[in-house]
Amino acid sequence: MANHLYKNDLPDGLSLGSVVAIDCETMGLNPHRDRLCLVQMSGGDGNCHMVQVEKDQTEAPNLCAMLTDPDVLKLFHYGRFDIAAMFNAFGALTAPVYCTKIASKLVRTYTDRHGLKNLLQEMLSVDISKQQQMSDWGAEKLTNAQLNYAASDVLYLHKLRDKLNERLEREGRMDIAQRCYDFLPTRAVLDLTGWPDQDIFSH
Repeated sequence: MANHLYKNDLPDGLSLGSVVAIDCETMGLNPHRDRLCLVQMSGGDGNCHMVQVEKDQTEAPNLCAMLTDPDVLKLFHYGRFDIAAMFNAFGALTAPVYCTKIASKLVRTYTDRHGLKNLLQEMLSVDISKQQQMSDWGAEKLTNAQLNYAASDVLYLHKLRDKLNERLEREGRMDIAQRCYDFLPTRAVLDLTGWPDQDIFSH
């Protein structure tokens, strides 16, 4: 496994394949207040490519081209937040997408534990550390511990998707899952435009 860190954008000519796992690190959980600091990605080959985002940066052409490429499926765990954070920062709405948290909630109805750490333990027998989750991602120089933590959030999503798809097929819920993924970018925009908590489909 190798971590590759870039400043501001992905390098020209870099292709991560047709299925890319993505996660973000921010200064907090409010995308209007807390800036995007890092976007980490993996093509499923064991390598992680990370873009460190500068304060007040509003453009990342190569990254945004990949985010909006209709031929590249983007894998997330809780994509709702990451899609909103990147749309707020760059104005690029990510699609098409897959969310392992949504898939988990549709097939692991026997539990309320849908965090990535729980999923990886149960479905892949992988134990990841969350020690760096509450650290300063806005620092000018990120530590190796931070980079390794960030990488762990994307390195296993391809295999996790395969396992979850087996369950979705078995339970006959693949179609409803896909409809949820298709709606996810719109759900992220609703979060940013004033409806983060309200169920607009309720009476």
